[in-house]
Amino acid sequence: MHTKYQSMKKSHLVPDAVFEISWEVCNKVGGIYTVLSTHAQALQKCVNEKLIFIGPDITRGEANPLFLEDKRLWHEWKATAGQEGLHVRVGRWNIPGKPYVILVDFSSLFSRKNEIYAWAWEHFKVDSLHAYGDYDESSMFSWASAMVAESFYRHYYAGKGKRVIYHAHEWMACLGALYIRANMPEMATVFTTHATSIGRSIAGNGKPLYEYLWAYNGFQMAEELNMQSKHSVERQAAHNVDCFTTVSDVTARECEELLDKRPDAVLMNGFELDFVPKGHDFTIHRSKARKRIFDVANALTGVDYPDDTLIVSTSGRYEFRNKGIDLFLESMIRMLYHSRPARQILALVQVPGWVACHRQDLADRLAVGGSYDTPLSDPVITHWLHNAGEDRVLTRLHDAGIQNRAGDRIHIIFVPCYLDGQDGIFQTSYYDLLIGEDIAAYPSYYEPWGYTPLEAAAFHIPCVTTSLSGFGGWASSLQPPVCRLEDGVEVIRRTDYNADEVIDCLSDVVLRCSEMSAEDMMKCRKKASRLAAKAQWKYFISYYMKAYEIALAKSVTR
Repeated sequence: MHTKYQSMKKSHLVPDAVFEISWEVCNKVGGIYTVLSTHAQALQKCVNEKLIFIGPDITRGEANPLFLEDKRLWHEWKATAGQEGLHVRVGRWNIPGKPYVILVDFSSLFSRKNEIYAWAWEHFKVDSLHAYGDYDESSMFSWASAMVAESFYRHYYAGKGKRVIYHAHEWMACLGALYIRANMPEMATVFTTHATSIGRSIAGNGKPLYEYLWAYNGFQMAEELNMQSKHSVERQAAHNVDCFTTVSDVTARECEELLDKRPDAVLMNGFELDFVPKGHDFTIHRSKARKRIFDVANALTGVDYPDDTLIVSTSGRYEFRNKGIDLFLESMIRMLYHSRPARQILALVQVPGWVACHRQDLADRLAVGGSYDTPLSDPVITHWLHNAGEDRVLTRLHDAGIQNRAGDRIHIIFVPCYLDGQDGIFQTSYYDLLIGEDIAAYPSYYEPWGYTPLEAAAFHIPCVTTSLSGFGGWASSLQPPVCRLEDGVEVIRRTDYNADEVIDCLSDVVLRCSEMSAEDMMKCRKKASRLAAKAQWKYFISYYMKAYEIALAKSVTR
């Protein structure tokens, strides 16, 4: 294994308690939720006393299936917090390990917004003048979280020599990290950016990020992209916390150029294999998933799919260019019109769009069951959209004339819903569908880490990623000089300008797979699983402990 990815030695300075603050605690909205919810159990074993997550009380006191309230927990402190004007609920996060969690209602702080922003400017030169959208809400949550951590610390840890970490995730938690840095020097502060706000915006706006990274000025780009406030609080946190971290070497270079600060540590994202069924259960889940995919595809297109149909998918956040959705579509479309794969290919684009409702005509067919030989109208999409005429995936499929006809060797189906088991069509979760697929492709342009390929590999699905993803860089370090699908993961070289090359490479991978024997595909599947096993949190959590050691060493000197 490449030396920079080897496990660190056990830290000498171990925290007694860790507060982890994120907008995605008990709030399943993105990839950071996966980071936190999967590493909680491993991190609990490394903290001497308590790991406590702090998140937003998004339901404002109503039931939240991810939150298990315990009104008996920390009863005395809760009373004190209430007297201090803090509105909290405490309990456990309903994930493996069931860690402690504090949910904070921050709505009362909006009346103090101008006062808080003035403080941020006076102490850290954070520019909140250009705030809009989710900046205010995130900042008030962040400030409230810091007040909660401060109150808890004073109640339980003050004067006892305890080593306590305040770990803020993403720009939404930065203001609180600055509050702690100024008001609670006893606590060590860590900030993790999972993707810089400016880098994501540059890439999302179609500008070349990598070749000209050295020439970009963060402040100038923030003004051009109307991102001044988010960039300001993120940059100031990076420069003022005890330990600034990110998730990959790719994003570390981005931070160095756009935030003018090289991260002190890289915290790669791991995974827990207990999400993956084993043995006979795996076979049952895979067969069930494939049947459901074929049933939906048949009811939509009126085509019967052979058992050996190659199911290819892409998924993740709906960022058309950043996540390589555009190149995935182009690859499938070109193969349809210019290639003849050795077997039928069914390509699924699983990215949540602006869903209006599930297709009732499709749901009716599925409810009746049986096999169909006539297509429904618009047989390329499973759910109706609010913005169908503006949706980029659907528009590209229509412009390319995709009809999923019986004679076509490649069919493309857009699944624009969030797969939570309640979508009205598949009625199964993302993981329970993923397990039935054959190849997963993520030709990303902007991908600080890349959970989707790691998840695919963990579920024994050989996958494609790019050299611009953090996961791709890590996988390549294990299999130099070239990482191929036959190794479990294919890493395609991607730059600012080689889109056609990436499309051709992806097509080549899929066509190669269509020609593989069942035995060769099984070898690829086993190697994908073995590679994913090397990215378990039990190996990667040491990077967190190293970051905490760096932060604690600085706090001790204070």
